[in-house]
Amino acid sequence: MSKNAGIQEMLVRYLKDTHAMEQNVNRMLDGMINTTADPGIRADLEHHKEETKRHESSIRERIEAHGESISTLREMPAILGALGKGIIDQARAEKPGKNARDGFVTEHVEIAAYELLERVATKAGDTETARVARENRADEEAMAKKIAATWDKVIDLTLEERGIRV
Repeated sequence: MSKNAGIQEMLVRYLKDTHAMEQNVNRMLDGMINTTADPGIRADLEHHKEETKRHESSIRERIEAHGESISTLREMPAILGALGKGIIDQARAEKPGKNARDGFVTEHVEIAAYELLERVATKAGDTETARVARENRADEEAMAKKIAATWDKVIDLTLEERGIRV
């Protein structure tokens, strides 16, 4: 296998992993949206769901540009995990704080995935995938900042949910 063929295979793997991640995040956002009562936070989550759909589509296009397709079987563990998390989210207490925590962690996983994807794409000479990764990462960074700006609010909502007055 040539060096170029090796990096191209690696790039396609990273693209497929990123696509599976976005599919998972999309389903996780459904659960978070359904368990969020605060209109402002809910609007941010709905906006992020639209961004996630765009990200998934742009990554799918990059996979197809490499002559590959999506494997539903490969993505099934992530899909099942997200569905399970959605069920648990419905029943758990302290939803505002835990949703914010989970969202913040997820954003940083996405940021890291797009950082790696951009770097592999750059080394592989795929400037279009590098651009898509960079743009998607910027959206993830913006959402992480939005979540970070709500820490006090989500703690207040969590305390209120538990009937705790401070």
